[in-house]
Amino acid sequence: MDKIEQISADFIENNTNFTELISEIKHHFATDEVIVPMRHHHDFPNPEVNSDSTLLLMPAWNPSKNAGVKIVTVSPENGQFQMPSIQGTYIYFDAIKGSIKAILEAKSLTVKRTAAASALASSFLSKENSSSLLMIGTGALSVNLIKAHATVRPIKTVFVWGRNFEKAKHICESLKNEEFKIIPIKNIEEKISEVDIISCATLSKTPLILGKYLKKGQHIDLVGAYKKDMREADDKTISKASVYLDTFQGGLKESGDIVIPLQNGTLKKEDIKADLFQLCSNQKTGRKNQEEITLFKSVGHALEDLAAANYFYNKFKRLGAL
Repeated sequence: MDKIEQISADFIENNTNFTELISEIKHHFATDEVIVPMRHHHDFPNPEVNSDSTLLLMPAWNPSKNAGVKIVTVSPENGQFQMPSIQGTYIYFDAIKGSIKAILEAKSLTVKRTAAASALASSFLSKENSSSLLMIGTGALSVNLIKAHATVRPIKTVFVWGRNFEKAKHICESLKNEEFKIIPIKNIEEKISEVDIISCATLSKTPLILGKYLKKGQHIDLVGAYKKDMREADDKTISKASVYLDTFQGGLKESGDIVIPLQNGTLKKEDIKADLFQLCSNQKTGRKNQEEITLFKSVGHALEDLAAANYFYNKFKRLGAL
């Protein structure tokens, strides 16, 4: 029996090259070889903290090549335990023999692939000369989203907002040696009208991005709000923007940022311009002009997990052979 490799969070954290990972995910979306059933999404009560938790099962297969399934729990109240809200593991298989090739730490895998997918979308949707970014949210994703966006665009200035200003300052401190200038802010309104890209990764149930503040030419990256009752952007934002999804499969069903505007008539399904499958395979184009406001909504997709697992597994084997 082949050895089952254990790929830790430290390995993933220390061996991520976002240019490479973005390219790997783009290739998987462009070739359309991966079979991805709708993910299992199960909310279950957690009376101890008076809040629901969520179990996600996300399988994917690339026939005769590889396969995998991510098992994740999302517990929004984990802050009180000084723990991240996302916990889980990824099991990576040989698709021919069905044997397990590796077990990867899923939280790190998820934040890296999520950030890479947002940057991939930005490469189609933001202006090529985008030089400023507002990061809304201070969770595990924020640092990775900042780094990933800076990989595809010439970001010179980053502003960070969070409900806890100390966390925003901590993120800025952790990125002080990057090539861009990074500044914590206390109010979203301070900078939302000035920046080229707005990235939002929160568990908010009320919109944080308000359309009345937006300016022409901006790109909005919505990464959080993974439930139907969560929202990061208001209806005016949706109505002003050209809307794109990571996938139609999940994007139309899972987040309040899309579900609620569809239900109240702000958005029609036919208004949504494209998903990453169509963008990466050149079936559809992204930004049309410098004036357009573009919006990308990500809910996550098992194809991204499989692409990332493949990337980290191959890198793990390569580095182990050195």
